[in-house]
Amino acid sequence: MKGRSGADGDADVAVRRRQVAAAINAVVTPIEPPLPHAADGPLAGVRVGVKDNIDTAGVRTTCGSAFFSQRVPDADAVVVTRLVEAGAQVVAKLNLSEFGVGMTSQNSASGPCRNPWDLGRIPGGSSGGAGAAVAAGLVDLALGTDTGGSVRLPAAACGVTGLRPGLGTVPDAGTFPMCELVDTVGPLARTVELVARAFAVLAGRAVREPSPAPPRRIGLPLPAADEVDDGVAAVVERAARVFADAGSELVPVEVPGLGAAQSVLYTIIYAGLPDVHRERLQHPELFHPDTLTRVLLGSGLTDGHRDEAMAARAEYQQAMEEVFDSVDVLLTPTLPVDVPRIDADGDVLALTRRLASSTAPWSLHAGPTLALPVGRHPVSGMPVGAQLTAAVGGENLLLDAGAFFQARTCWHQARPPCSVD
Repeated sequence: MKGRSGADGDADVAVRRRQVAAAINAVVTPIEPPLPHAADGPLAGVRVGVKDNIDTAGVRTTCGSAFFSQRVPDADAVVVTRLVEAGAQVVAKLNLSEFGVGMTSQNSASGPCRNPWDLGRIPGGSSGGAGAAVAAGLVDLALGTDTGGSVRLPAAACGVTGLRPGLGTVPDAGTFPMCELVDTVGPLARTVELVARAFAVLAGRAVREPSPAPPRRIGLPLPAADEVDDGVAAVVERAARVFADAGSELVPVEVPGLGAAQSVLYTIIYAGLPDVHRERLQHPELFHPDTLTRVLLGSGLTDGHRDEAMAARAEYQQAMEEVFDSVDVLLTPTLPVDVPRIDADGDVLALTRRLASSTAPWSLHAGPTLALPVGRHPVSGMPVGAQLTAAVGGENLLLDAGAFFQARTCWHQARPPCSVD
């Protein structure tokens, strides 16, 4: 397509977009022309895809489920309104794990989503369509939702940048809930710069360009030896050296409650899922089997289990505040294993727990986490991601640190084999 311009070049791009979209199955509903939008603004000219559990007026919002296959909302979600008022061109609704339940994006009524780096591998989840669409160049920016890692895991698996904002920072009205106590809406893009612009728009703040700067002190919580793949660990260690070489101090830290954080989070999430889907559980045959299995996990949990988990969360969040008295950010892997193949054998629940083992603890925290592409796995060549986590209100600190890292590396510039570019 290089060297082509005008109508022929535009037609070539359109054909390539359709081919890529079909290959990775990231788009549930294309929106052409885009949703009505302002003529200018901080996101003018930016092509945006929206996870299909976020309402768009007059456009199907299916939540990846047969239950909502023909659902057309009357109003936009607040985040969609903010995007179009900022000039964004919303051009697609994006595939996801059904109702946001799952980490692989294979349990969708619209069919499984695939990773543009390797069509035989998952794109992460539940915002798999968002990560895949950005990586493949179908959109410049995508909105995902993140409960246990659903923005950050696709960012890692697909080699893009994703932000889980702090709780309550971005409004979620018009977004289908998984667990309102934990849910966030966050942007994915190739660069920290575009993620930062989008975050400002979504949070209703003045747009601020990141000021690239390394954190002064970076905490390194050390997980159990068997939790992180050796190849992932090596790549993330090299990423830490980028900061250390610029003067950041790398500090081993103990995070009280870290080992139990995922179980606490899952108790809070799953205790409420049967209530969220109470009416739909009268027709279990309409759920994807993997979704149904996970929704029913909460049926044995009592109010007592939930109350205990909420108390543990409060203690954990207090401990996190104390951790950030001694360090500026925490640096951890995002996806702790090589990106799994779609046809991998094994227990789907065990796989899900493993995939989210590095993201779930920071969902229990009330502050923000930024996921960055930091290298390639030495065995598969698939993307590897790292997370930076900050105290409540620390989004700008994370974005500055991420911009610093991307100014000194080129992992965010790479394009997968299955791409429009």
